[in-house]
Amino acid sequence: MWLLRRLAFGVLTLVAVSMVVFLATNLLPGDAARAVLGPTASPAQVAALRAELGLDESVVTQYLHWSGRLLSLDLGRSLAGSEPVSSTVGWRAGNSLTLLAVSALVSVPLSIAVGAAAALRPRGVLDGIVNAVSVTLAGMPEFVTALVLVMLFSTTVLPVLPAVSLVEPGSTALAVPDVLVLPVATLTLAVVPYLARLVRASLIEALDSDYVMMARLKGLSPRVVLLRHALRNGLVPAIQGTALSLAYLLGGVVIVEYVFQYPGLGSQLQTAVNQRDLPVIQAIVLLFAACYVLFNLIADVLTAYLTPRLRTQ
Repeated sequence: MWLLRRLAFGVLTLVAVSMVVFLATNLLPGDAARAVLGPTASPAQVAALRAELGLDESVVTQYLHWSGRLLSLDLGRSLAGSEPVSSTVGWRAGNSLTLLAVSALVSVPLSIAVGAAAALRPRGVLDGIVNAVSVTLAGMPEFVTALVLVMLFSTTVLPVLPAVSLVEPGSTALAVPDVLVLPVATLTLAVVPYLARLVRASLIEALDSDYVMMARLKGLSPRVVLLRHALRNGLVPAIQGTALSLAYLLGGVVIVEYVFQYPGLGSQLQTAVNQRDLPVIQAIVLLFAACYVLFNLIADVLTAYLTPRLRTQ
């Protein structure tokens, strides 16, 4: 029942987001039909295209038609390219998912390792270094981090990595793995400071708990105490933080893809906004919202698994 309630809440969230997205995109300045036809089109041509696209109908009617197509997995057609939106965003969604997944696979274990190492000796030398570096990196915007990495590893300092992520249209970033290094490093450096400090604080609290003291009194080694007792309970807040970090990565993807010209959803979203390509904008934002709901659902399931009290409730 708990899982069904969470699923129902996720569906309601997506419905609410779809309404907000559709209304917001329709409130964007300019005329989508005029943007497609160009400034030289006559008013009659613009009116004809508006009627063809259904833009002359009420917002409620347009939303009902759009949401009805969504239920059949029909994202509509791009206004700029006159091709299905699924074709426009399909391979780019794969590239963004690859960037997000690789960044998560690097940043989450690294954050746990760094946070655990700092928590073992609070206020020690390593803890001080971790805190200082974390505060410094946390205060740097993603585009600044990206530019610093480009200067270090793509220019005269150490030119070993490409500054621009060139991927053939329709291809995947995994086919050219070196284009992933700097974007992944940028997102990792944006997430690790926050998540590592969260893991550190959670583990310090867990290591001071009664059940950990009891484990120490039983003569268990520090490694066993950390891995079997403190880490399991200390990771519960970190899991929720991981879900927020992944959601943060979704926003960071837009900036990182712009800086490195990475062919993903973020760069496509910027192009669609400039062209006022409403179906593409709506599809991409809705995909981001679906990922956010999915991340939080997975975090809730893992939290319930690690917390027996929640499972019994």
